Amino acid sequence: MSGLLAHGLGTEPVAPDWPPLTDAEVGEVLGGGPVRVLWRSPRPLSAAALVERERLLFVKRHHVSVRTAEGLAEEHAFLRHLRERGTPVVDVLSVVRLGDWVYEVHTAGTGTDLYQDALSWSPFTSAGHAGAAGAALARLHLAAQGYRAPHRQVQPLVASFTVFASADPMTALEGYVSQRPALAAALEGRPWRTDTERVHLPLHRRLAPFLDDLEPLWTHNDWHASNLLWETQAPNAAVSTVLDFGLSDRTTAVHDLATAIERNIVQWLDLPSGNVRVQREHLDALLHGYTSVRPLTAAESAALPELLPLVHAEFALSELDYFHGVIGSAESSDLAYDYYLDHAAWFTASEGKALLEHLRSNPR
Repeated sequence: MSGLLAHGLGTEPVAPDWPPLTDAEVGEVLGGGPVRVLWRSPRPLSAAALVERERLLFVKRHHVSVRTAEGLAEEHAFLRHLRERGTPVVDVLSVVRLGDWVYEVHTAGTGTDLYQDALSWSPFTSAGHAGAAGAALARLHLAAQGYRAPHRQVQPLVASFTVFASADPMTALEGYVSQRPALAAALEGRPWRTDTERVHLPLHRRLAPFLDDLEPLWTHNDWHASNLLWETQAPNAAVSTVLDFGLSDRTTAVHDLATAIERNIVQWLDLPSGNVRVQREHLDALLHGYTSVRPLTAAESAALPELLPLVHAEFALSELDYFHGVIGSAESSDLAYDYYLDHAAWFTASEGKALLEHLRSNPR
C-alpha cells in the first residue's frame, strides 16, 4: 500500500495526500466481518475503494475538514431525488464517522468502469462515448428539475456558480473570499483583484446579457468519462451509472454542460507545453447527444460559448482553498491559482477563440 500512487495536477502520478483505505479500516466501517479491498481509486481529493463483502460496495473516506456528515447530506439528498426519477445513480447505504474521518458507503453501480484510471481533462476514447455522455447528462438535467434545495454550505471542493453568475462579479468575489478564511490567506500577496479584472471581467461582460435567462438547477459539476460506468466496452456503449456527486451544487444546466466540455474536450494537461489539444469531433458528438434529449433554450445556446471560459474559475478558487487550508501545499496552491487565470486566458488566444467561434457558429 505504501506504493500506491494518485493523480496529481500534472501528468505524473504522485504520492497520495490521504492514506489509502485498508481492509481492517473498511471492516470497521462496515460493522465487522471479512472484507477485501479490490481496487483503490487514484483520485487525489479523498480515499476511495471498491470493496467485496457479501456484494460489491464503494467506500469513500473524507477528512472532516473537507466533508462533514451534514455536508455529505446535501449531495445525498440530490442523489435520492435523481434515483426516484429513474436516473441511474448509486444508492447511499450509510455515512459513518470515526474520529476525524467521515465515510460514505455506496452500492457499486452497474456497468463497466472503462475510465477508472483516466486523468481529469483526458478525452473520451470514442465519439460514441462522447455522444452517450451528452445524452446521459441531458437526462440527468431533466430529472433534476423540481429539486429546490438551496446552494450548498461553505466547504472546500464544491463547483459552485455564484461569482460569475452575478451582475457584479467583483463584489460577489469579495464575498466569496471573505467566507473562506483559508482562501483569503492563500490569496494574500497575489494580485487577485487586478488579475480577475484583467482576465475574467472582459469574459464576464460577454456572458452578462444572458444570465437572467438561465434557470437555476442542481447539477453534477464534474461530468468526466471517469465518473461514468458503461453498459459494454464497445465504442458506442451507453452510460449505465453516473458516479461521484461530490462537487454538485445549484448552478444551471448550461454551466454543467460547459463543465462537461471543459473536463473532456480541452486537454488542459497540455497547457505547460503551449499546445492544448481540442477534441472537436467529441465536442460535436457530446452536444448532439445532449440536445437530442434536451434542446437548449435560445439563451442557453447563446450563453454556452460565453460561459465556457469562466466555468473552471470558481472551482479553481475552491481548490486553492483546499490546497492551502487543508493540505498545506504551496506548490499545489500555486498551480490552482495558475489554473484560475490560465484556463480563462487560454480562450482569448487563437485556439481558444476558434473553439468559442465554433460554438457560436453552430448554435444548438
